Amino acid sequence: MLGLLLEVLRLGPEEILLFWNSLYSDFVQVLCSSFLVIIIATVYFMSKPRSIYLVDFSCSKPPVTCRIPFAMFIEHSRLIHKGNPKSVDFQMRILERSGLGEETCVPPAMRYIPPEPTRGAARDEAETMIFSAIDSLMEKTGIKSKDIDILIVNCSLFSPTPSLSAMVVNKYKLRSNIKSFNLSGMGCSAGLISIDLARDLLQVHQNSYALVISTEILTSPNYYKGSERAMLLPNCLFRMGAAAILLSNQWRESARAKYKLVHVVRTHKAADDKAYRCVYEQEDKEGKVGINLSKDLMVIAGEALKSNITSIGPLVLPASEQLLFLLNLIVRKMFNSRRKPYIPDFKQAFEHFCIHAGGRAVIDEFQKNLQLSAEHVEASRMTLHRFGNTSSSSLWYEMSYIEAKGRMKKGDRVWQIAFGSGFKCNSAVWKCNRTIKTPTDGPWQDCIHRYPVHIPEIVKL
Repeated sequence: MLGLLLEVLRLGPEEILLFWNSLYSDFVQVLCSSFLVIIIATVYFMSKPRSIYLVDFSCSKPPVTCRIPFAMFIEHSRLIHKGNPKSVDFQMRILERSGLGEETCVPPAMRYIPPEPTRGAARDEAETMIFSAIDSLMEKTGIKSKDIDILIVNCSLFSPTPSLSAMVVNKYKLRSNIKSFNLSGMGCSAGLISIDLARDLLQVHQNSYALVISTEILTSPNYYKGSERAMLLPNCLFRMGAAAILLSNQWRESARAKYKLVHVVRTHKAADDKAYRCVYEQEDKEGKVGINLSKDLMVIAGEALKSNITSIGPLVLPASEQLLFLLNLIVRKMFNSRRKPYIPDFKQAFEHFCIHAGGRAVIDEFQKNLQLSAEHVEASRMTLHRFGNTSSSSLWYEMSYIEAKGRMKKGDRVWQIAFGSGFKCNSAVWKCNRTIKTPTDGPWQDCIHRYPVHIPEIVKL
């Protein structure tokens, strides 16, 4: 501006007048050009996706009175299956190799002999787990009930009327115009489906908060009391758990938010009959209801994982890894079909991995296929050991473990990946917004100093 002023001062009166006249004649053109620039800028900023921030999250810690050590589990199994020792032996072998520890928890109704999974007991469990997670989240964030614009609750097996989302609205007296959703029957990967739904809603509704609740209620009619081995597996692996997550698209939350959502990638294989039936609610020959886990589950999970990482790879991998993958693909297609496919190094894309703690076999297979180190899968193994398979909330117990260890630094990238009935494989990518201080509360508060622990291949019972 100073240089322009000096140039104008050097001009004579006639030249200044000529310059002014030329500006006046071009006024309409300048105005139209400015208007066009404003329109283009407005369209760009309005069409640009809003940033979604994870303000904070909280995981519920089951009451210590719900703890079920191995000895108690086996004793109950013997009393429940008196006439079928083979079922007891099978559950014992599963438990020995499960990777679970002695501090996992089941709801009170499952501790009766025989178990009493009534609707009232299921509601009690839901209130205990969900409300404690929400109370902790509200205390940490300072958010009020009237501030919440969107509510999403996912629980696969227990779907009462009124819904669990209505239960939350009633308890916390949420606004009458809240946009509430209740997802059921979507399995262990429903937590990331809820995140995806919240992201889409936050793209539409500006300056909003979304509360996401992920849980699984074990006190349900699907607790299996029969002797089919494929249907006994969930009884051995699933345990109590719930998580509450607060998301927002408000710009002012960018400073205090823990994470920023980068990508969500969903893979659904239900078009294939085997995939559709590999995790299936059904009745056995005696009419007893339960969840049947197919023997092909791990193969189907591997195929779903392959499809998912094929989609997410180009979004997160550095160019060098993508080039190596492409060259390997060309060589295999054109010259040598027997050549092993190149497995991209996802360690270059992520600092932390949160793999659904569905069982030891799931974590082992993921670690083997992606060539991860023991430290990369530590959060998943320790979560399985301490809390068991908590279904859709397990990813948040793993994230909490990483924070409790003081490992989450600003700029770190986190890959959450979950598998669920259908069959589905879903991924979410987060970027740490600020270095997370080691928390003084949370589900790991009283035991993080003991972890990691050595988990033997077989625990003799």
